[in-house]
Amino acid sequence: MNRAETLPALRAIGVPHKRVDGRLKVTGAARYAAEFTADAMTYGFVVSSTITTGRIVSIDVSAALALRGVLLVLTHQNRPPLPLDEKLYKDMIAPSGTPFRPLWDERVWYSGQPVALVVAESHELARYAASLVVVRYESTPHRTDIDQAVMSAVSPSTEKGGFDPPPPARGDAHAALASAAARVDAFYSTPAEYHSPMEMHGCTVVPDEQGRLTVYEKTQGVGNTKSYLTRVFGLNDDEVQVIAPFVGGAFGSGLRPYYHLALAVMAARELKRPVRLTLTRQQMFTFAHRPQSIQRVALGADAHGRLQAVIHEAVAETSQYEEFCESTVNWAGKLYRCDNVAMGYKLVRLDVPTPSDARAPGATEGLFPLEMAMDELAEALQMDPLELRLINYAERDANKNLPFSSKALRECYREGAARFGWSQRPLAPRARREGHELIGWGMATGAWDAMQIEAAARAVMTRDGRVTVSSSTADIGTGTYTAMSQIAADALGVAVSDVSFELGDTRLPKAPIEGGSWTVSSVGSAVDVVCKRLHNRLVELAREHGGGRFAAAPREEVRRSGNRLVCGAGPEDAVRIDTLLERAGLEEVEEQASVKPHEKQRAYSMGTHSAVFVEVRVDEALGTVRVTRVVSAIAAGRIVNPKMAANQIAGGVVWGISMALHEDGQFDHALGRQMNHNFAEYHVPVNADIREIDVLFVDEHDDIVNPLGVKGVGEIGMVGVAAAVSNAIWHATGKRIRDLPITLDKLIT
Repeated sequence: MNRAETLPALRAIGVPHKRVDGRLKVTGAARYAAEFTADAMTYGFVVSSTITTGRIVSIDVSAALALRGVLLVLTHQNRPPLPLDEKLYKDMIAPSGTPFRPLWDERVWYSGQPVALVVAESHELARYAASLVVVRYESTPHRTDIDQAVMSAVSPSTEKGGFDPPPPARGDAHAALASAAARVDAFYSTPAEYHSPMEMHGCTVVPDEQGRLTVYEKTQGVGNTKSYLTRVFGLNDDEVQVIAPFVGGAFGSGLRPYYHLALAVMAARELKRPVRLTLTRQQMFTFAHRPQSIQRVALGADAHGRLQAVIHEAVAETSQYEEFCESTVNWAGKLYRCDNVAMGYKLVRLDVPTPSDARAPGATEGLFPLEMAMDELAEALQMDPLELRLINYAERDANKNLPFSSKALRECYREGAARFGWSQRPLAPRARREGHELIGWGMATGAWDAMQIEAAARAVMTRDGRVTVSSSTADIGTGTYTAMSQIAADALGVAVSDVSFELGDTRLPKAPIEGGSWTVSSVGSAVDVVCKRLHNRLVELAREHGGGRFAAAPREEVRRSGNRLVCGAGPEDAVRIDTLLERAGLEEVEEQASVKPHEKQRAYSMGTHSAVFVEVRVDEALGTVRVTRVVSAIAAGRIVNPKMAANQIAGGVVWGISMALHEDGQFDHALGRQMNHNFAEYHVPVNADIREIDVLFVDEHDDIVNPLGVKGVGEIGMVGVAAAVSNAIWHATGKRIRDLPITLDKLIT
């Protein structure tokens, strides 16, 4: 009899449990970075540059300082001393190059760059005083148009900085393309897309009398934030504590420390008072964004649809001071079976802030043209797009020449198509109409990596039997609190209500940045291990202090039942936990664990997969598009909480629809300035844009990815959605729009 068989029938993993932090959020009790308070609080407001490139000639702060209640105006001329070594400014995921250093000198790198910080007794006063700061500039020529700069694209430097470069070509893709019976060769583009979370970036920095800092920050990794601050400001490890219990949306925008954090710390140390600094919605457009790209995809196939050639080349933007890279084209070499593959990736330096990771970075942009090209190839072959994908199904990861640890993509295709009714899809476009609307059906494949990173956790059980589990990971709205509570409850054999999970504090055991869909795999594995250790510790205490029946019972037969340990059915076969700990002379029992990826993972390619099916209705006269139905079939291993996981996928679908139809960072290239840095003109979906989203999870067992068999779902829900929408629009209208977003002007011309 193994331990799993002796646990109570109550199970937590796989149950659609409600969010354990839900009440805190809906009642307003959950506090975010800019909601923490302290005595003598001050407030900062950032002054942003009004030119794109050049230098600051002078800054007149006299009018601002003349206002009663204005305490400080920081500029490059009076900022505190900062280290000269640029490497000290690199955070854990910084790309190659020199990180942006706020108020470093007079140079202006991009429009909206912070050039001063005003600190006052109130936010309103700080904002008004900031409008009185007069900055004179000397402008220099700038470059913000990727189309005009594409010929200057260069390969990324050899310093990878987390970038997974395209693998070497295999076969002869160009020759195979030339001789293929059916060919597609086209260019596609995606615009700059900006993070638009509900919670704007902000922080509250509270110094104590000894100069120690407590920093409440919107971040996906408190450890990354703390490491950055200790290096930049020359602080000891015990002089900084970073806390982020709740994050109001991030998905990449909170991975790195941004300029507001360094500015707030400068001011707090200078004034020796707490400083709260929040960015405006307009200022949210001055840093993290998905990079714009221009991509070429060429596919060749024989008359039966078997791929003979795959070519995927991409040019993406980066800033002048860092090389931000993504694995955009790599998916073309692993998603489908083909012997002749060539992939290339280059960067164009523009006068913009460094782009950032955004939900499913690289895969979201890269699979959009690949999956559109697959549909275009199916059209050339007069073949069903799903049939074409099944013909070219990859059983191995050809990029790495490794088997997949698990891959239930066929099941995604089959179950998703059945749920959607794909078999009723007409092959030809413009075949269905209802009133003044054309109806189209499209589909696409999604893929994302399944990763595990080293993580640690602690579990403490008190005499009342309650367990507090902790790790310094984050919850960016994904449901980390709940998922970890469920994993802990299962490992201990208790109800979820008997577990409390703590996160978002550098005092807790170390965890990786929450991103990449690796949190449930990484931190979840640590939670599982530490809770099993805690259970085993209790078993040993019971065998030592629980009486003769426990001493004689096999370890695997000792189990948890409420606030007792039991080893049989009789009253003498049970001992209360408080009694047990009292006999052992303990107030509590504590265990810690750190879990790393295991060596056998190296022999496999690990990932999640999806099949996305979309219905659109297009008003032929007006060009307006409605996405009326989506079915997303997901293969992501064992699902910890089906309700939360489905919410994650639905959120990804919404963002994918937004990518396809709405989001577009529009620049006036003469000024080098983004013109739609607000929600009036930078469009994201509203309730009226989103209709039925049907999420289904296919069964997928994976004992390689981690002992729990779980994979993350944060990214996979978005990948492929924009392509599926685009393909559905073609099926409705017969028009191929290869440049996102697909707006009505492109459909009616």
